[in-house]
Amino acid sequence: MTLDLGRLRVDILATEDLSDSDVEQWQAIQASHPAFESPLLSADFAFAVSRARDDVRVAVYRRGDRAVGFLAHHRRPGGFGRPIGSPFSDYHALLCAADLGVSGPEAVRMAGLKAFRHNGLIDPHGLFAGTAEGQHTYAIELSGTPEAFLETVRAASPKKFKNYRRLQNRLAESGALRMGPDRSQATFDQIMGWKSEQFTRTGVQDVLKPDWTRRMMQSLFDTTDGRMTGLLLTLYAGDVLVGGHFGVMAAGVFHPWIASTNPELAALSPGQAFLDQAIRSMPALGIRVYDLGPGHDHYKKPFASTEREVGVGLTVVSGAIGTLPRVKESVWSLGGLDRVSAVSRIRKRLDHIAAVDPSASGRARGLLEAAWSIQKRLASADAKA
Repeated sequence: MTLDLGRLRVDILATEDLSDSDVEQWQAIQASHPAFESPLLSADFAFAVSRARDDVRVAVYRRGDRAVGFLAHHRRPGGFGRPIGSPFSDYHALLCAADLGVSGPEAVRMAGLKAFRHNGLIDPHGLFAGTAEGQHTYAIELSGTPEAFLETVRAASPKKFKNYRRLQNRLAESGALRMGPDRSQATFDQIMGWKSEQFTRTGVQDVLKPDWTRRMMQSLFDTTDGRMTGLLLTLYAGDVLVGGHFGVMAAGVFHPWIASTNPELAALSPGQAFLDQAIRSMPALGIRVYDLGPGHDHYKKPFASTEREVGVGLTVVSGAIGTLPRVKESVWSLGGLDRVSAVSRIRKRLDHIAAVDPSASGRARGLLEAAWSIQKRLASADAKA
């Protein structure tokens, strides 16, 4: 589909319809600004997601015959757009230069969308000026040696890291700690299995359950060559698997989504031991940036060297075309409902369910699991009362 709106011409393409020139220009724009360096903003990630889902589209903004902007997204019914790879889209962006010539909402409208959900917007040019920030993401970047970096973070929280070191020493009683990339299918399956068990145990929707996420993760694990590869890092204590991180890596930036540890070692804080060993291994692994993404501040923040806010919210286009999304969004604000924490959590859970599994059966399953989780928590609260 092509839209010609005067200043820019917009092509709405499936990834397989992108030309070699389009992909080269995508890479050039991504390389033009450090804020765009995440593998999740790459054409390669869009291709990886499109191999698992059929609703991936890319709005290619052209000035003349030259591509000057890219908005990769999932095109959902009713003209609703979600970031590519959602809910694994810790970062997303309208990739373009500062002089695109239109605002973010105008770009969304030109893409033929009525609304676009943001849950990790990178916007260095301020095109989505009305989008709220507030979600924090964390990353580790070494300016010197790993040892010097770890000494700096220890100095900032000496008591906390003294305890981490004590628990890590106990962990090492099972055998020498060793960290590295892992190509074992059995280990990959174990890391994924532990994560799914954690989701079930904590009442969080299992993002690894839908067929498309399993296909995508397996495909990425199998991708060992190219600009972007899948990477599984594991930590062992002797012959005991302590835990692993799995995600994507490109140009020295590693972005893991899946972090899981051996539940039998939970008392020894294996997650902290993993990060300690991962930081020590970064130079040997060619990792320049270890991007921890958003959430779990208590776990990530003590180790992070950089922290930034990303955009969250909903962009709704102006005019009659955006009326229905605006009405749906405003319902959550009636009588100040959006300021009630329980309502806010329900809203986020419903949106998460919709993002995780686009199928009707998957959403129904997600609602049932959410109801079961609420019932379980209420029963637990009653038992403690």
